[in-house]
Amino acid sequence: MSDFYARRIIEALRSGISSREVGFCFSSARPKILRELRDALEQLAEDHRSGGRIISGKYGEGKTHLLNTVAGMARQQNTVVSAVTLSKETPLSGLHLLYPKALQGAYLPGQVQPGIAAALEHLSPGSPAASSLLEYCLTGLETNRLFFVLKSYLGTQSDEEKYALLGDMEGDFMANSTVRQIYKRVYNQSAVFNVNFVKTRHVTDYFAFLSRLFLELGYNGWALLFDEAELTGRLSKKARLSAYGNMAMLLKPKRIEGTFSLFAFNASYIPDVIEAKHEHANLEEALLSQEIKEEIGTVLSGVASATQLLPLNKEEILDVLTKIQQYHGQAYGWRPSFDPEKLLAVTEKYGYLLRTRIRTAIEMLDQMYQYGETDEIQINELGQTTFEEDESSLEPFV
Repeated sequence: MSDFYARRIIEALRSGISSREVGFCFSSARPKILRELRDALEQLAEDHRSGGRIISGKYGEGKTHLLNTVAGMARQQNTVVSAVTLSKETPLSGLHLLYPKALQGAYLPGQVQPGIAAALEHLSPGSPAASSLLEYCLTGLETNRLFFVLKSYLGTQSDEEKYALLGDMEGDFMANSTVRQIYKRVYNQSAVFNVNFVKTRHVTDYFAFLSRLFLELGYNGWALLFDEAELTGRLSKKARLSAYGNMAMLLKPKRIEGTFSLFAFNASYIPDVIEAKHEHANLEEALLSQEIKEEIGTVLSGVASATQLLPLNKEEILDVLTKIQQYHGQAYGWRPSFDPEKLLAVTEKYGYLLRTRIRTAIEMLDQMYQYGETDEIQINELGQTTFEEDESSLEPFV
């Protein structure tokens, strides 16, 4: 490992922000759940059957780190990875807003830049993969819009049109009239839509198309990793039900193959949202079909029974602190003399959260590196998420 790479690891840990590099280097903790997730990714590669999982944990106990570790595992297994941090601007209640973010954070194995441009470069008009995809767009999706988008992309010689069509496939949806105009210019034929495409209603077609694209190009699947799913609790009642419905679609999709979705919730979501906001009663009162109610009920049960990220044991924390000491020495060109056991003991008094203990250890190593001794350390407390409803949140799209 280069000194620059080691410094990136330390600086990421110091900031309290996980990264793919940190996830790769600190992947030995929680071996049971990582083994289960690795098995799920291997199963995805074997049969392309879509599925998913929900995990839960307290603040600072490593949910984001685990997602980054899974991202590294997936890319090693030739799987495309999309990492999405849910927020007010990227709510789980709006798949048409979620999809572009998933594409902005989509990394193909072996690629350092996100997006699908590199994948589409492998498609050429008349190739088996292109022909199979065009047939799928006609027969396997609810609308045939993507047939005209993809065929125009493959046939146009205009860089401007190609860029716009790529943008559409990545979630910057063009007007239907623009798609028709481009197709008419390229092929001198009219594009006849079988359904009037509405992005809020038909965006699932784009998820299905991308998952099929990745499989056609030889990737083992598409891993969708959603962090801070507990922010769903801030949505309005109707939008939360919509979010649960979208979760159900992503965890067990009916028309999408080759995807694995992983959602990370805060452990307080059950008492603070599901129980306090009476989600099961809200579901019963909602004007939804019985099928959708059952799917949402399964999601609520899944959140309640999600795998909990328990605090690391002493041996696991010691292993993490030992690695941090090694990386710190490599990053700044010195030999830390701290006994890792002593580092473990000193960090205990600064709180139980793993993130806090890591930042404490790095601060101690910084002081030892600069001054040869340590002084009192001040670590700010982590902010806590609240689940007050945002009345401006999106209405449901299921």
